[in-house]
Amino acid sequence: MDDDLDGALDAVGPRLRALRRERETTLADLSAATGISVSTLSRLESGGRRPTLELLLPLARAHGVTLDELVDAPPTGDPRIHLRPVTAHGMTMLPLTRRPGGIQAYKLIIPAGGRAVPEPKTHEGYEWVYVLNGRLRLVLGEHDLVLEPGEAAEFDTRVPHWFGRADAEGVEFLSLFGSQGERAHLRARPRARE
Repeated sequence: MDDDLDGALDAVGPRLRALRRERETTLADLSAATGISVSTLSRLESGGRRPTLELLLPLARAHGVTLDELVDAPPTGDPRIHLRPVTAHGMTMLPLTRRPGGIQAYKLIIPAGGRAVPEPKTHEGYEWVYVLNGRLRLVLGEHDLVLEPGEAAEFDTRVPHWFGRADAEGVEFLSLFGSQGERAHLRARPRARE
């Protein structure tokens, strides 16, 4: 093993002891939560035993930390996406994807307020919407629908469409949009009949 790995493994014991003390947990309590014997836990903390993945996984779970935190893994880059929200037409649109082309994902938020007058539009593409909170009014061709939280709709955007609040309350929903007509492929089971 190289020196970096040895150093990282040697530092695990003190981190385990610090986590346990910070949470005011005894070795016996931690043993009960992880299934690892008190003597093994004591030897891990003192450096008398080398940590293994089989020991670190339940310890990370019990302490509520990642394996990277336990072994002080080097940073691998910031995985967070820092996309800027856009506010237009009375709604805030937060892009969730950043790659050009293909299906784009957005979270849309329409704040509480008065009822808006539908102005259906058309454009190339295919859209799938899923309501998170509130009630979404979807005007699609001659249909005027209200979607509740947990409901979804998909449609060809060449059909005149518009969406907004169904009432004075705000609404939050996800949108998957494919400008080339890509469709979201979903597997769903039918609702049970009452």
